[in-house]
Amino acid sequence: MYADWPLLSLVVWTPILGGILVLFAGDKEPSGARKIALVVSIVTFLMTLPLYAQFNTDTHLMQFVERREWIAAFNIEYYLGIDGISMPLILLTSFITVIVVISAWEVIQYRVSQYLAAFLFMEGFMIGTFSALDSILFYIFFEAMLIPMFLVIGIWGGANRVYATLKFFLYTFIGSVLMLVALIYMYTKSGSFAILDFQLLQLSLQEQILIFLAFLVAFAVKVPMWPVHTWLPDAHVEAPTGGSVILAAIMLKIGGYGFLRFSLPITPDASAELDWLIITMSLTAVVYIGFVALVQKDMKKLIAYSSIAHMGFVTLGFFIVFRIVNSGNGDQGAALALEGGMVQMISHGFISAAMFLCVGVLYDRMHSRQIADYGGVANTMPIFAAFMVFFAMANAGLPGTSGFVGEFMVILASMKASFWIAFLAATTLILGAAYTLWMVKRVIYGEIANDNVRELTDLNRREFLILAILAFAVLALGLWPAPLLEVMHPTIENLLNHISNSKI
Repeated sequence: MYADWPLLSLVVWTPILGGILVLFAGDKEPSGARKIALVVSIVTFLMTLPLYAQFNTDTHLMQFVERREWIAAFNIEYYLGIDGISMPLILLTSFITVIVVISAWEVIQYRVSQYLAAFLFMEGFMIGTFSALDSILFYIFFEAMLIPMFLVIGIWGGANRVYATLKFFLYTFIGSVLMLVALIYMYTKSGSFAILDFQLLQLSLQEQILIFLAFLVAFAVKVPMWPVHTWLPDAHVEAPTGGSVILAAIMLKIGGYGFLRFSLPITPDASAELDWLIITMSLTAVVYIGFVALVQKDMKKLIAYSSIAHMGFVTLGFFIVFRIVNSGNGDQGAALALEGGMVQMISHGFISAAMFLCVGVLYDRMHSRQIADYGGVANTMPIFAAFMVFFAMANAGLPGTSGFVGEFMVILASMKASFWIAFLAATTLILGAAYTLWMVKRVIYGEIANDNVRELTDLNRREFLILAILAFAVLALGLWPAPLLEVMHPTIENLLNHISNSKI
């Protein structure tokens, strides 16, 4: 039905054009801008649903492909397509954008049209990043999404927003410059900028290592991995709630996606050679950052450090595959690791969005993110308290929620490579419960701490709607992950075959 439609182009450019419409709506009548933004975000989400409904789960080949000549002199193309890795992330992006637009409905009163337009632009650029199959097109989208996020934090952020935005921009931009150098080098070797052509290149180990390190800098900053993670807590603390949601739920996933699309298939030998480095960085994020989260006094900063720890599971799952294959435990364990990392990315998108929205609900009422300023919230906001406790349990990896599935798959796969790696990874089940429930205990439970808490009002209909939708998503993925696994399995199997045919 949709085979002849430029569906990916529609999904990429509809929110961008919608953002321009929202800007033209202006701020004289903010309700008009809000309505346009909501309609555009919902239409974009609905347009992504056929990507899933019409997706062929029997093949690893790219689907919904669009390929047009763009800059002929350098063989640069407008080349889009998706597989089982990119399609779920596109759906996540369109889904979370609708949530962000609704969450800002009453909260944002300053430059409303510009705020909403920035998120629509980001949505288009992020979907473009996930669907681009030409590396220069990927790079343009990869860089373009920094601009609206820079403005969101810099204009609508907190007191130290200038520092946070500059740190965010410099970290991410410097990392991506090295990636561009690697892309140009591979172009000189292949005569093409197509990512799939790069994956067919016969590169020496030395070439692969240099290219791998260039990719590592770009994608490790994006995840972010320890020790290049320090920009994230600052950006989260200063960003408005919507900015934190998009940053945690989508932008961090682009780093993980980059490892799957570039590092593993293009430089498999270097990935195998340097897997110890990524595993060490990932376990450090899981364990050390977990302890850092435990001592935070700011709720947003605690959740930001929690995100770093949980994304450590993603990179661990992606790079433990070489140890599993070399251990003789076969591709089944390796597939479990890669799929576990993917499930963790989608799950973290739901849970982190919900946690930041919960903090936003409290901040809108008391204008404080300090844990010490709360206590006994359940007495005055029982419905909100139920949601926050549920999301906190999901963040801690409670079985039956999406937070458990990805982590359990990665731990199980790690056991096939090394008991000690699995043991260190499993500490997140203790540390995650410790810092999350310690925060919930001090904020939600106990006696009412002060008059400000006593005057709190429970969720309104808008807030209830967005938290209920996210709660459903967390439960659905936790109880029935099969639809997601079925979509990604052929692509993961193909990636493993490609890796297995390398020199590992």
